[in-house]
Amino acid sequence: MEHAPLVVPESTAARMLAVSVAALRRWRREQRGPHFVRLGRCIRYPIRDLQLFLDEHGERVPIETCDPSRTLRGKRRNQVSPHESSPEVHK
Repeated sequence: MEHAPLVVPESTAARMLAVSVAALRRWRREQRGPHFVRLGRCIRYPIRDLQLFLDEHGERVPIETCDPSRTLRGKRRNQVSPHESSPEVHK
């Protein structure tokens, strides 16, 4: 029987919070963000503290307001920007 990990490395914590590893490192420097532990030279994030951080700081977004056709940059998928040229089809 395998047990779930109690702590995770910063790369996993970043994916869980949907932020970059650089953001986690900056938060540590600024003494904000989720609680972390130092195990020797390794930084680990307790799963329980990541969940608490999400509960306290996560924005609740109703599922019906999410538009899956939008990307993070606000463009619609398959939308060609005015600067991109599309190949012309010659008959």
